[in-house]
Amino acid sequence: MKLGMMTKDECVDFVEFNITGDNENYNKCDPESFYLNSNVFNIYAGCFERSNHLFEFIGQTKYNSRKIVPLKNELEENHQSLTKIQSLGEFKEYVTGIFLGRDLLIDLAKADPNWQTCWRFYQRRLTVINRDLLKIVDLCINEERVLWVIGY
Repeated sequence: MKLGMMTKDECVDFVEFNITGDNENYNKCDPESFYLNSNVFNIYAGCFERSNHLFEFIGQTKYNSRKIVPLKNELEENHQSLTKIQSLGEFKEYVTGIFLGRDLLIDLAKADPNWQTCWRFYQRRLTVINRDLLKIVDLCINEERVLWVIGY
């Protein structure tokens, strides 16, 4: 399991972050899109849900100029929560406190049986992903683009 943004060819169960569309349409799986494994996306899904009550985990959700700033605020708050984690117990509590977060821990255990020894590495990876999501949001704000979030 890759903890980070990836190409669409690197995974089957993924979420697409598409910045190529307008308020009505987008270019599905566009080369400019960003992708994240669904189990990793679960860590950030709450940010998307809280900033847009129309969020669909399976399907597409539009974040236009009205919804993108609330999304940025949610992601910034999430980033602060991630960076405050100081122990393995806090890390586990944070991840398991998220809907479907346990699935990520199960995937981590399968991919790295010793993940608990190097939990800080995984915390940092989740923080980097959060920053990457913030960069996408900032790009949309600065270039007045619409962000489409599509779960497959």
